Amino acid sequence: MPRTIALVEDDPAIRENYVAALKNQGYEVNAFADRPSASAAFAQTLPDLAIIDIGLQEEMEGGFVLCQQLRQLSQSLPIIFFTARDNDVDTISGLRMGADDYLTKDISMAHLLARIAALFRRTDLLAAPKQQSEQVRVGHLQVDVSRMTVSWKGQPVALTVTEFWMLHALIKHPGHVKSRQQLMDESRMVVDDTTITSHIKRMRKKFLQLDDTFDHIDTVYGMGYRWQNH
Repeated sequence: MPRTIALVEDDPAIRENYVAALKNQGYEVNAFADRPSASAAFAQTLPDLAIIDIGLQEEMEGGFVLCQQLRQLSQSLPIIFFTARDNDVDTISGLRMGADDYLTKDISMAHLLARIAALFRRTDLLAAPKQQSEQVRVGHLQVDVSRMTVSWKGQPVALTVTEFWMLHALIKHPGHVKSRQQLMDESRMVVDDTTITSHIKRMRKKFLQLDDTFDHIDTVYGMGYRWQNH
């Protein structure tokens, strides 16, 4: 059975471009131009993954509303937010909205497809019976690499796929500085410096929501970031 992807995007050119590329990869694609039509379809049948534009026609935050609807219907369905500018994403609390990843619309098709594949891989891992898992423990942080899950002091941290691989890059060598380029390479993405900064900020915020004393992700000005054990 081919996997079904719902694409909710109000720009016809972008929508058609992505529908063609996704179908070319063997996915079944249901495309929607606005929130009401997507919402009605989701109430009937859920896709295997949803790609949602944040601003939908007159609804500046229509994508958020859709995401919340999907989360009520399914906790595990992978959701990717599309945003025109990365600074929009800074205002999003991923924990509150429930998206699995955020991508800016200038991302290449190859990277979008890699992101989708990573999310399906994570879904499959979570659904699979527990096998031998690769665990990394650094102080209070526990990372299950094979299942792509993270916990801090025993509490789960809801990281996106992008954030997960960035964190993984930082903790492989605690105390060592990772440049932005290294973080990009290891998170399997091509983005600009400001996007890396946004991801790091969001990641910190998620840890701080669980523990207001959290201070383990350091910015090393002019060089990059590191994970510090105190």
